[in-house]
Amino acid sequence: MFDEGQLYSPVTTGEDGTVEVHLADNHPGLHDPAYRARRSHIAAAAINAPAGTVPVIDYTEDEHRIWRLCQEQLAPKHEKYAHSEFLAAKHRLRLPTDHVPQLDQVSARLRPLTGWGYRAAPGLVPLREFYADLGARTFNSTQYLRHGSEPLYTPEPDIIHEVIGHGNQLASARFARLTEAAGRASLRLETEDAMKFVADVFWFSMEFGVIKEHGEVKAYGAGILSSFGEMDEFGHMEHRGLDLADMGTLAYDITEYQPVLFCAESLDELDDVVGAFFDTVDDDLTECLRARAAHR
Repeated sequence: MFDEGQLYSPVTTGEDGTVEVHLADNHPGLHDPAYRARRSHIAAAAINAPAGTVPVIDYTEDEHRIWRLCQEQLAPKHEKYAHSEFLAAKHRLRLPTDHVPQLDQVSARLRPLTGWGYRAAPGLVPLREFYADLGARTFNSTQYLRHGSEPLYTPEPDIIHEVIGHGNQLASARFARLTEAAGRASLRLETEDAMKFVADVFWFSMEFGVIKEHGEVKAYGAGILSSFGEMDEFGHMEHRGLDLADMGTLAYDITEYQPVLFCAESLDELDDVVGAFFDTVDDDLTECLRARAAHR
């Protein structure tokens, strides 16, 4: 099941206003004081930014190097593994390949395409707040980059995941509409169980969704398409048909490659099943779907 706290390193603010990011014991940057300080500095910028503004981060040459490497390594895999809808959106958005863009710059490219924009987050954004913002076409994004010792891996969402994965996805009108619908759905839900159910369907669609195209299974999920390793593995995993009861209740581990993925037969089926679910879901429907899954 989805656990909102496990995706991000906790961020705390001391009584003196000092912001600190707490990395997990297995984080590549745990024993790098300079990286930890940098993470805390970037988190503090988001926390202390005036309302309605996005802080400008003065990225270092090493951070630009990581972005360049990831763009260079991910691009040929996108051409091979990504669905054409994602590729067309990526080509329209035209993210820079030689430097880390500022979130406001990404927003300026996205808004004319689909009306979406970015807001800076220090780390975890509470689930309901995150989804409510999706319903207003606003994506809360971190601004830090992964540790330089493992530039093609991150244990948590960084700006490469948030922008190369979700930003390119949000440049598609169809994927942007699905994401907005998931956000609007959250406003109809009263229970936390229902909220978690919707978040899990989102996980298995907009994060780790796959779809058939010309007889091949292609990826459209941002979690796959921002991960160098995941793109090599997703084709070998178990692919199930779109089943909302299964998608909303299947247990999974975010620290491992996803062993089970849900495959749409087409973009139209994705809209008809997942899109219709986001458009109409309420607490009663999630309870019915949970009960259906429990009795299988």
